[in-house]
Amino acid sequence: MDADLLLAHVLGTTRSGLLTLGEVPDEAAARFADLVGQRADRVPLQHLTGRAPFRHLELAVGPGVFVPRPETEQLVEWALARLATIAAPVVVDLGSGSGAIALSIAHEHPGARVTAVERDPVAVEWTRANAAARAAAGDTPVEVCTGDMTDPGLLRDLDGGVDLVVSNPPYVPDGAAVPREVADHDPPLALWGGPDGLDVVRGLLRTGARLLRPGGALGIEHADAQGGALPALVRASGGWADVADHPDLAGRPRYTTASRTGG
Repeated sequence: MDADLLLAHVLGTTRSGLLTLGEVPDEAAARFADLVGQRADRVPLQHLTGRAPFRHLELAVGPGVFVPRPETEQLVEWALARLATIAAPVVVDLGSGSGAIALSIAHEHPGARVTAVERDPVAVEWTRANAAARAAAGDTPVEVCTGDMTDPGLLRDLDGGVDLVVSNPPYVPDGAAVPREVADHDPPLALWGGPDGLDVVRGLLRTGARLLRPGGALGIEHADAQGGALPALVRASGGWADVADHPDLAGRPRYTTASRTGG
């Protein structure tokens, strides 16, 4: 599949378009061979094409930004369901990276006021570029903010007024074995979450508790081994109701949700 997609990329066609392909010009064949060699050396496919599909969008990605994964699309599906009855919800995406979650919500719920927060100075440039591209395409503009999701001073003007806080934070335990595509090419700030993978999440919960209105919703993606630990952490932090964990399409624990209680 990767070879098909790389050839389609070189020729400016689609994977299905290869079925009617008569020949490949020499220059394109040389470019294709180079890309296949890089992919064999475990450079991510999305870095080679410069694009990553996510739900109804295609986002620009490359060195320095986390490549969005299909599993995160289910977190967005849940978020949109929670927002369906709110005409103009206020949404904050913490650790936005390419902007996949924030921009998908803005695209599929045009009434939403969405703020994307990203700490990494390289990654946030990808956030801004994708946000500008989607705004130019007619989507509701997303505000991009450079900041740390654990910062007590982050987005103070939104305290108690947010309907949804959603995040795909760094949650990989320090020292865990990950594929070379991840270890060599995803930015460290998007991956490593301390000894148990939940150090950043602890700060995220404090930020979410401060930002959300009573009844507001929280959604956090996690590793499949954290399906018990993360809900327990949310419950222990206090001020949350309806804490639940949800599986991905493969049946593995994938994201935790909760509602903010009053006070």
